Amino acid sequence: MLKQATFLTLSLLATSAMADGSDGRDDSDQLPQHPYQYGMQLDVQKVISVTPRPQSCDVAPATMIYVDSHGDTQRLDYLVMGDCLGS
Repeated sequence: MLKQATFLTLSLLATSAMADGSDGRDDSDQLPQHPYQYGMQLDVQKVISVTPRPQSCDVAPATMIYVDSHGDTQRLDYLVMGDCLGS
């Protein structure tokens, strides 16, 4: 249940990133990588970009670039289930 809530939260953050008009371009390769760990507390004030979900039934790596409450840009790497229905 908590895993589903985490996935839903990350999905909603992705939707808000698209809604704010961001163009998806970022310098994510220059940011330190922070792999998501189960139960991790996230400090997300603004989502800059999110990797699109793959159009397959596989689990794939994804990245979210965001600004935290201190104004620092962060990179979060996590796994996401592909969109099986879209393929």
